[in-house]
Amino acid sequence: MSSIKIYQDSYKKAMKTTVRLERVFYLLNNINENYFSKSGITFNQFKILEALYHLGDLNVGTITKLTSSTPGNTTVVVKNLKRDGFISSKKDPNDNRASILTISEKGSKIIEDLFPTHAQNLHDFMQSLDNSEIDNLYYLLDKLYNQNKKEQK
Repeated sequence: MSSIKIYQDSYKKAMKTTVRLERVFYLLNNINENYFSKSGITFNQFKILEALYHLGDLNVGTITKLTSSTPGNTTVVVKNLKRDGFISSKKDPNDNRASILTISEKGSKIIEDLFPTHAQNLHDFMQSLDNSEIDNLYYLLDKLYNQNKKEQK
């Protein structure tokens, strides 16, 4: 005999909204992946290059946090970016176990080439929302993120 559970409306709304968030995330991620793959880099490579371009030299741990990646994935992406001449690394003078990453001229060039269209793609993705709705969406997502981030610690 199967058991059917009846959930409160608030549970149903939370589940439906979570599924919708996941679908929007995957749709946007696919748009990004497709755009960057045409340029010969991955979205993860772009995120690291973009962070170095806009923030300057960073250690691997900081980049891992900024790109919401894992240490293992960041290590592989950094290795490939170094291999391809997009970045260089040097020992962190404050921590012999860590490296400081620097974007190269080649890395800066690809960001300068790709970033304007990437920004346009994001703008186009949000086109169905007006400025007030975008502000509200940002506020609500930030609220969810910050509350749940506190609970993860």
